[in-house]
Amino acid sequence: MTRDALQNRLIELAAKRFERDASTLSATDDFFEKLGIDSFQAMELMTDLEEEFDIEIPDYELQGVNTLAKLAEVIEPRL
Repeated sequence: MTRDALQNRLIELAAKRFERDASTLSATDDFFEKLGIDSFQAMELMTDLEEEFDIEIPDYELQGVNTLAKLAEVIEPRL
């Protein structure tokens, strides 16, 4: 999966999880601000993503990750 395809999939999954229109999201948006979520909701999204891609991401690797583009950088090596 290319990074662009991965970012697009992350946008789709985040939009579905938080009932947003995917066309209003971009990979470079701060997802806390754009989605209006807190850290607990972000962890719920991570659980969804780990299940979707059948991967496990340690919490320490997610520190400072606030965009779907950065999240894709963390996920991509695990695919």
